[in-house]
Amino acid sequence: METTWSHLTVLLTEAVQALSINPDGHYVDATFGRGGHSRAILQRLSPQGRLTVFDKDPQAIEVARQLAAQDARVTVHHSGFAAIADLPPASADGLLMDLGVSSPQIDDPARGFSFRHDGPLDMRMDTTRGQSVAQWLETVPIPTLTEVIRDYGEERFAAQIAKAIDRRRQERGPVRTTGELAEIVAGAVKTREPGKDPATRTFQALRIFINAELEELQQALEASLHLLKPQGRLVVISFHSLEDRPVKQFMARHSRTVVDRRAPFAEPAPTRLADVRRVMPSDAEVQGNPRARSAVMRVATRTGVA
Repeated sequence: METTWSHLTVLLTEAVQALSINPDGHYVDATFGRGGHSRAILQRLSPQGRLTVFDKDPQAIEVARQLAAQDARVTVHHSGFAAIADLPPASADGLLMDLGVSSPQIDDPARGFSFRHDGPLDMRMDTTRGQSVAQWLETVPIPTLTEVIRDYGEERFAAQIAKAIDRRRQERGPVRTTGELAEIVAGAVKTREPGKDPATRTFQALRIFINAELEELQQALEASLHLLKPQGRLVVISFHSLEDRPVKQFMARHSRTVVDRRAPFAEPAPTRLADVRRVMPSDAEVQGNPRARSAVMRVATRTGVA
C-alpha cells in the first residue's frame, strides 16, 4: 500500500494575499510541492486566468499533472524554478517561490532527506537525474567536502566531519544510508546545540549542494525581473538564512536608487522593484505547524522599468 505523506502549506493565506490576484491574470508557482499555494491561487482566478507550475520532484509533478488534468488553466513543467527564464518576458502577474524541502520529502525515508528514519542517502529533489549524496560522497576530496559542509551548513566542525567520513569510507567502504551518515557526524561533532541533532547542519549542506539550490535561486531571482509584468508581485518564502539572505539582498539591490559614481551628474538608475516588505508566520500558525517557525516571506512589486 502506498503511503500518502501530508504537507501543511506555510504562509498560505499571506502568500496568496501578497500576490494581489488579478482574476484574469497569469501566475507562476515555481515550487509546486503538493499544490497548496497553487490551489489557493486557482480559487481566485477566473476561467480566463492561468497558472503555470514548476517542480523538480517527480512525485510533486505527478500531483501537478493530476491537477492539470482536472483544470485546463494549469500548465505543468517538470523543471527546477530557474526554468522560469524560459517563459515569455513580461508574461506573469505574479511569481511565488516556496524554497527548501517539503514535508513529504522529509517524512519519506526513501528520499534520504532526514536522519530521523534510516533510508538510502539520496537527497535529490529530482530522482530521475544527477548524483545522489551517497554517490557523491564516494569520491569527493576532503577539502571539497569540508568546504561544502562549512559553507552550506554553516558548520564549525566541517573539517572534523569531512575527515570522519573519509576515514569511514577508507575503513569500511562508502556511506550508503542516512543512519550511517548521522552516526558518523555525531561522533565527529563534540559540542551539540541544545535541541538540535548534530547531523542537522551537515544534512542541510549536502542537500543544498547536491540540488544546486542556491545557484538556482540566484538564477530564478534574476529571471523574475524579466518574467514579471509591471506591478507584478514577487513572493519568496525562505526557511533558513542561506536562502533568505540572497532574496533580501536581491530585493534591496533592485529597490534602491543607484548613482553611478563615474558620472555623478547623470540621472540615477531607476529601481526595478518597489514596496519591499517582510512577512512572518503568526504565532497561531507556528503552534499548529512547527515547521513554520523559521519561515520568512519577502514580497516586492515589479516597477515599470525594463
